[in-house]
Amino acid sequence: MNFKVKKSEVLFKGKVFDLQVDQIEYNSGNKGVRETAIHPGGAVSVAVKDNGKIIFVKQFRYPLQKNLIELPAGKLNKGEDPLVCATRELEEETGYKAGKIEKLGSICTTPGFCTEILHIYLMKDLVQGNHNREEGELGMEILEFSLAEAEEKIRSGEIFDAKTICGIHYASQLKMI
Repeated sequence: MNFKVKKSEVLFKGKVFDLQVDQIEYNSGNKGVRETAIHPGGAVSVAVKDNGKIIFVKQFRYPLQKNLIELPAGKLNKGEDPLVCATRELEEETGYKAGKIEKLGSICTTPGFCTEILHIYLMKDLVQGNHNREEGELGMEILEFSLAEAEEKIRSGEIFDAKTICGIHYASQLKMI
């Protein structure tokens, strides 16, 4: 590193993330400010039914003020194992439980300003049950697409959520679907 942190403080503690602001000084003597969203991370499920269809959710995303098509996912609780989170969120959002789970990989979502890392899991041998959605998820829709349909929706821009694109890419490239 070519800098030193001169001062660091958390200016905001939120439900989803905290905001940390660091005053830094480069080796050259120049000063800078770094704002970081401190996020606990999350987990994503690429849930594939026996017929090859992938489970998606369509939900309203407040920051964008629009509905997005996404893979089921959620935020990690403090100290939570990402596998536990992925399993919980899949059932909570879709009602499905998986008999077979395999980790596909992890991604950093926005490393320029955020610490969020998402862990992506392949979920197979699905058993349908009842969802247990939170209040903000009550309008959520469950959708099913084949890999080819999902890839076409990515190409057309209908699916543009980064974690969803990465999850589909992982599963496709690793020949998991």
